Amino acid sequence: MNESTIERYDKSGMRRLLSGFHRQVEDAVRIGKHTKIPPIGSSVNDIVLTGLGGSAIAGDLLRSYLAPELGVPFSVNRHYLLPKFVGGKSLVIVSSYSGDTEETVSAHLDARKRRAKVLCISSGGETSRLAKKFRQPLITIPRGLPPRAALGYSFFPLLLALVKLKFIRSRDKDIRETMSALGRQSRRYNSLDPKRNPALQLAQRLYGKLPIIYSPADRYDAVNLRWRGQLEENAKVLAYGNVLPEMNHNELVGWKVLRRLMSEMAVIFLRDRSDHKRVGLRMDLTKGIVSEFASSATEVWSEGKSGLARMFSLIYLGDWVSFYVAMLNGIDPTPVKVIDYLKWELSKV
Repeated sequence: MNESTIERYDKSGMRRLLSGFHRQVEDAVRIGKHTKIPPIGSSVNDIVLTGLGGSAIAGDLLRSYLAPELGVPFSVNRHYLLPKFVGGKSLVIVSSYSGDTEETVSAHLDARKRRAKVLCISSGGETSRLAKKFRQPLITIPRGLPPRAALGYSFFPLLLALVKLKFIRSRDKDIRETMSALGRQSRRYNSLDPKRNPALQLAQRLYGKLPIIYSPADRYDAVNLRWRGQLEENAKVLAYGNVLPEMNHNELVGWKVLRRLMSEMAVIFLRDRSDHKRVGLRMDLTKGIVSEFASSATEVWSEGKSGLARMFSLIYLGDWVSFYVAMLNGIDPTPVKVIDYLKWELSKV
């Protein structure tokens, strides 16, 4: 791997976006702090974030990160319609980076019909137009990025909004640690020396293999999903995964017969010091079992003091791994032509 390889394949500048992610988070925090969020009262029984793809993953991360503290149920909706329970005592967060995701626009209108409380986050498009028309609070974020590369903008303003709405305590100290850590990690992951860059090391291990991502179910299920989505969209490879302890009760048995196929799989275990002790033991035992069949089984541990910093350390590592796998595959990570084709065909109907 050298600079000429990146110049040849990274035509759209994904490396630049990844390198500046800590600055994006800093700007996102500024936006979150300066956006006025009117009080919604104490009558919210549940929170539903509706969105797709890169706009929905922020909801998954908020849900799993805030689960130990949040006093109301938080779910993520990826459909044209909202769940039946949504009503006047629900807070619906409409998240669409472009503002024109058809499923999200449909769910937005559904929330309006059900008289739910609505908070929107978007860079423009129909979502912003509807928010202004219905006089709903709107967090406006910069446009022009691939949605999956705008996670800082999709996540941190909403985190701060939930603080302002008094659903959770202040996260200022944890946010400062996260921004500082991401800056240090950016310098490390930019290095093209595999001995100094764990993201490049891991990408070389995944190159030409089918990635399988395993993680605990409680705090890192959404990080697991992010890894898979980034490998699929950036590196253009299929990626699969599951969570523990559930996979110990079914999927684990599948590691037996298809030896030739399993030898082409590379397993990544996402680990954190806060893992439940029994889940940690299960991870150790599961790694020993799958190592007999997979091409490799690698543990990746989070870094940092706060839960927020540790979560984003794994997210950021996965983003860089997917970038380097794209470079090894000889492909520009940014374009998603098949998704563009699908949207174009849907627009005809």
